[in-house]
Amino acid sequence: MLLSLVLHTYSMRYVLPAAVMMGTAPTYMLAWGAWRLLSALLPARFYHQVDDRLYTIYQSMVLFFFENYTGVQIILYGDLPKTKENVVYISNHQCTVDWIIADMLAIRQNAIGHIRYVLKDGLKWLPLYGWYFYQHGGIYVKRSAKFDEKKMRSNLQAQTKAETPMYLVIFPEGTRYNPELPKVIADSQSYAKKEELAVLKQVLTPRVKATYIAVDSMKDYLDAVYDVTVAYEGTVDLKGQRKVAPSMTDFLCKECPRIHIHVDRIDLKDIPKEQMYMRRWLHERFEIKDKLLIEFYDAKDSKRRNKFPGKCVHSKLSLKKTLPSLLFLTGLTASMLMTETGRKLYVKTWIYGTLFGCLWVSVIA
Repeated sequence: MLLSLVLHTYSMRYVLPAAVMMGTAPTYMLAWGAWRLLSALLPARFYHQVDDRLYTIYQSMVLFFFENYTGVQIILYGDLPKTKENVVYISNHQCTVDWIIADMLAIRQNAIGHIRYVLKDGLKWLPLYGWYFYQHGGIYVKRSAKFDEKKMRSNLQAQTKAETPMYLVIFPEGTRYNPELPKVIADSQSYAKKEELAVLKQVLTPRVKATYIAVDSMKDYLDAVYDVTVAYEGTVDLKGQRKVAPSMTDFLCKECPRIHIHVDRIDLKDIPKEQMYMRRWLHERFEIKDKLLIEFYDAKDSKRRNKFPGKCVHSKLSLKKTLPSLLFLTGLTASMLMTETGRKLYVKTWIYGTLFGCLWVSVIA
């Protein structure tokens, strides 16, 4: 009985973070909506400046849970600059926590408010969030033949014209590498063979279209591409086989002790401009990722296993970066819920905000 209670309590560790992150969403949307109306007649750059600041507050609160609450160790390798830049961020994709990794890097550059995502089209139906991500500069894309290149290019060019700070996150694999879905991995490898590309074992074959459009559309605006490789320690069994990377729930239950993040900063001048050559370049970057991950998981020398080559830094995020945002948003939400009028407004924001958001993205996004 006692053991059962302990296990149940442990598994519920994600409830508090989930309740706070979801519970403060209507408060955040009301604050953002008020600013959106007030800034309607102002130049776009003024709207983006405050929007980025609001987004910084919310995402900093999220990172309180994913870093300070979980106590995870972040181990950085490579050449992450300390200053803000306009970048395209490309990474391997294993789980939902991958989205948080971009936040972890951006906050260490004081650029977390600048994050925009290239997202799967189905995510635009998320209550409140789906609509807001689009408003914040996110781009929803469909796969294969349904990919709307013209819309993505137009969106990015409009943002660069407005001088919107850009930290554009793309997962070129298009879907997650999941060892429990061997058909997805096999199909990816078959595609590589068909296209006469190197077959990858620890990542999927990347697709170049979104990366090409992003770099080509913003070539005179970007400073660099960040090529990021992520490994979650503990995602390999005793036989050396990959296991599923942690979900957000697993992560918040403290089931990932360390994250290893390798960053290569690549100047725009070192990236091919033509799509055909960029495709080869991108695949070569994923070959490098594949080798890094093979070494991380399969190295015969135990001293080299569970680490990337080169110097590393154990990076701990200060509470000063996250706790004020947590206190501000939870305090504001609690104040709203203490009055009858506030509670009605809170509920209506969830209901009508979701309905309006779904209608908006169905027409615009």
